[in-house]
Amino acid sequence: MAMTTVQLRTETKKKLDALKLHPRETYDELIGRLADSAYDDEPLSEEELRDIRESENDIKAGRVRSLREIMRDLGDDKAIRSLVE
Repeated sequence: MAMTTVQLRTETKKKLDALKLHPRETYDELIGRLADSAYDDEPLSEEELRDIRESENDIKAGRVRSLREIMRDLGDDKAIRSLVE
């Protein structure tokens, strides 16, 4: 296995230490796990992308309702009070 030296700021090393699953997890294992989690193994479908674009267009056109309005229409007074508090 090829070895590489990496320079880190003290703050970055502390962050990495806090992300370890267990004290004996190596930095190589940790960084590999973090890198793997950065990739989306389930990309959005064309339908999902279309729905997102449609929602963005609704927002731009002002076709939105607040949560308070929706809860009022559903008759959920308890939820409305919790929003106010």
